[in-house]
Amino acid sequence: MSKSLLFAIDGNTQEIIVSDSPKGQNTIVCVERIARENHEELYNAVVTLTSITHSAHFDLSIFKAMDKVCQLMYVKHTESK
Repeated sequence: MSKSLLFAIDGNTQEIIVSDSPKGQNTIVCVERIARENHEELYNAVVTLTSITHSAHFDLSIFKAMDKVCQLMYVKHTESK
């Protein structure tokens, strides 16, 4: 079963919230929280991803492309631990 990473910003704590959701299930599990100062680039990418969802002219292909950027940045982050 494949998982899909989900990204969000906690505006109160300035953290990236990384969660996963197994395909075919309605559950979301928090993977980790990353402080903004620990990965500024990923933080900015998730802010951009979030802003795309608020666009009056939402474009799914742009959203998917930005999501791939966030996924790649997170994978690189986990590899460097």
